[in-house]
Parts: sequence; structure tokens; C-alpha cells
Amino acid sequence: MKRISVAERANWRAYAEEVGFNFHTFDGEPYWDETAYYQFSLQQIEDDLEAPTEELHQMTMDMVGDITRSEEMLTLLNIPRDFWSYIWNSWNKGEPHLYGRFDLVYDGTGPAKLLELNYDTPTSLFETGFFQWVWLEDQIKNGVLPERADQFNSLHDKIEQAFAQLNLPQPFYFTSVRDNIEDRGTVNYLMDMAAQAGVDVRYIALEDIGDLNEQFVDLDNQPIKGLFKLYPWEFMVQEDFARTITAANTQMIEPAWKMLLSNKGILPLLWQRYPNHPNLLPAFFETPTSEPLGAGWVRKPLFSREGANVDLITANGEKISAAGPYADGRYVRQALHALPKYRDEYRNADTYAMLGSWIVGDSAAGICIREDESLITKDTSRFLPHIILD
Repeated sequence: MKRISVAERANWRAYAEEVGFNFHTFDGEPYWDETAYYQFSLQQIEDDLEAPTEELHQMTMDMVGDITRSEEMLTLLNIPRDFWSYIWNSWNKGEPHLYGRFDLVYDGTGPAKLLELNYDTPTSLFETGFFQWVWLEDQIKNGVLPERADQFNSLHDKIEQAFAQLNLPQPFYFTSVRDNIEDRGTVNYLMDMAAQAGVDVRYIALEDIGDLNEQFVDLDNQPIKGLFKLYPWEFMVQEDFARTITAANTQMIEPAWKMLLSNKGILPLLWQRYPNHPNLLPAFFETPTSEPLGAGWVRKPLFSREGANVDLITANGEKISAAGPYADGRYVRQALHALPKYRDEYRNADTYAMLGSWIVGDSAAGICIREDESLITKDTSRFLPHIILD
């Protein structure tokens, strides 16, 4: 796994705007970064990333049924009791799921280690499935990369195929928070893939979804029978419309049972079930009697996103923290396996890389890489492309 500096394409920003990638820059700082790329061998991809991703996914899926039947585990995951039966029904009816992402630490040697699961509302889809693939094609065409260069990236094709096979209610609605441009960009991309698969797609802002006789409805009071929601389950169950969720005849993507897997409490449950698995890190629920966080450990809220409210203490005793709005809940602790450090020649600074590995249905579907000057990857962390080249 090498980090290789490279010149940017001359007009990539104009092209990004043209194709709807309106969040390539945040507050004047780059989110999409093509001043470098990461290079993998085919063996690294197949043996260290693709196969372990599918194994981790199967391990995780094998736990869902047990969790739905366990009051102890549902309580540990802080799932509201009013939703226990709803989640159990969702799983036992076989409600289908679409996609997810594992966040891994990997430096090109040894087993990749699972940091956390993003199995409910993962973003970075467009930049993974489309924009970094276009970057690869352009760089080959421009002679910057050899023609044999490839990319671990079947995300677009697999999501489109999944939409064709899901047998969704028609029309099928997609929703996100109205003013979040990154979420809307992700939803637009998903809608485009669904439409290519023959789905009758409609967009409705989350704030515009209505409740009529315990049924979700659109602005014309037409029932919403199917809904992709880029809005976290842990938020939904706390909203005023939570009662309608369990009563409404609406097929949700992602389904309610994904609530169990978008929760960092799944990390200690996996460690309990599969202790010393090569792709897992020791993880435990924090309790009132837990000792202060020690060197070589990370503290994470059950529910948090983009590194918010994460604390870690390095092996040398340095404490690193990220602020956020999730400080009022329960926490888990996970052994620290530090992200690999590289030299960013463009910025003349050290940088740390985290790898995201995608799953669509039950198949591995590609990777994405995020960089940050901190060991904690955040919403401002940069996205860099990758290639496979032996």
C-alpha cells in the first residue's frame, strides 16, 4: 500500500460541478483530493480486504437474529423498548437491505482491523462509485497511469443490480434532510442508479413527509409505501413521528434491523462472539466502574458519526479528542490500532489514512480512502482515489 503524489487533472472542479459533485470542497478546504493516490497489489485487495470484508459481514449478519431475541443485548445497544418487536418483525420478515461500509485500519501488511460499521446511512457513495472511477479512466487516458491500472470498485454496478432485484413498492421515495448538500448528493446518486434499474423514483425532503392516519404521505397526501431514508434510525426513533414508524405500511431501506448494526455496541458483541479474530480489535462496553481511559485505548459513543466525541490515548500517552454532539449517551472502549501515517508532500505534513470497505447486499463492492492530519477521521477528512497495480 503506497501513497503516491500526482498532479491534479486540469479541469476536475468544473467537471465535478457539472456532474453534481457540489460538495467537493468545504469552507475552502478540499474534500475530494487528487494530489495523491493509494496503490495496492491485487493480492492485497483480494486477500486482505475483499475476503475479510465478506467474512466480517457474515459474522455480523449471523448475530442479528440472536440480538433481536435478547433483552440483554437490546438493552446494551440502548434500543428503545417500544421498538424491540418492530425490529424483531423486520428481521423475521426478511426485510431486504441495500448496502453498508466497514471502516478499517490497514497499512498493506497483516490483517485489516475493524474500527466500526456504517450500516445504516453511509455516505461517500458518489465519490467512491463514480468520481474516483472517472479519475482512474482520465489518468489512464492522459498517460499518467498505465493501461493495466485497475480499481477495486464495483459499487455502482452492484447497487444498480440490487435495485433491480429488490422488488420495491412503486413509486419508491428517497429522502434526506433538506439543506444537507452531501446527503442530497448521495441520495441523487442512489436515485440515478435506481432509475437505471427501472425503479419509479421520487424525492421528498425529510421535513415534507406527512403523517395521515398513521401512514407516511407525500405533499399530495399520497401514501409512501417505500422509502430510502438517509437519516439515522437512532434519530428517527426519538422523533415525534416515531409512533407512526411502527404503524405505517412503509418498506424502509435500510430496514429497522440495521439499527442493531449501525451502533458501536456491535463492536464488543462481535468481540464476545469471536474473541481474538484477526480482523477484530478488543472492545468492551464502558460501565460506571470502568477505570479511566488508559494508553492504547479509544472511547466511542454508541451513537456518533464522523469521529464526533471520540477520545483516544496513544501508546505514548498523548490524548486526542474530537468534539461533537453525542456526549450524553453510553460508550464503548476499543483497543487502539493506529491508522498508518504517510507524508503528504503537497501540504508538507504527515497524514493518516483510513480505509472504507463497501458491502452491497452480501458482497464486497470496493474501497474508499479518507485522510486526516489527526488519528481521528472526521467529516472534514479528505477523500483520495486508489488504484490496483502489480
